[in-house]
Amino acid sequence: MVGVSGRKGAILEERLKGLMQDLGNAINESLSDSDNIAEAIGEIKRAGYDVFLVLEATIGFNKRDDDDAPDTDEMADQPLETTGKVSFTTHDHRFLKALRIAVDEDA
Repeated sequence: MVGVSGRKGAILEERLKGLMQDLGNAINESLSDSDNIAEAIGEIKRAGYDVFLVLEATIGFNKRDDDDAPDTDEMADQPLETTGKVSFTTHDHRFLKALRIAVDEDA
C-alpha cells in the first residue's frame, strides 16, 4: 500500500516530467524558429551538402536543500557589500563538480 508521501512524490515527479517536456518543446521551437540556424543550414545545402542536425542537451535537476534557498525578504532589506569572497551552496558545489571544476575555498 502506498502512503500519502508516496502519492505526493509521484505527483511531484509527474509535474517535473511535464516541466521537462515543456522545456524540451521550448528548446525545439526556438531552434526551429531561428533565422540564423535556417540561414546556416541553407548555406550548407547551397554548397551541395545534406544537413543532419543532432543536438544533445544535458539538463540536470537537483532538489534544493532548505539551507541553500536564500531568504529573499532578508536580502531585500540589506545593502550589497563587496568583500572579495564568494560563498558556495551545496548546489553550487554539485554543479561545479559535474563540470569537473575544482573549487579551492581557502584562496
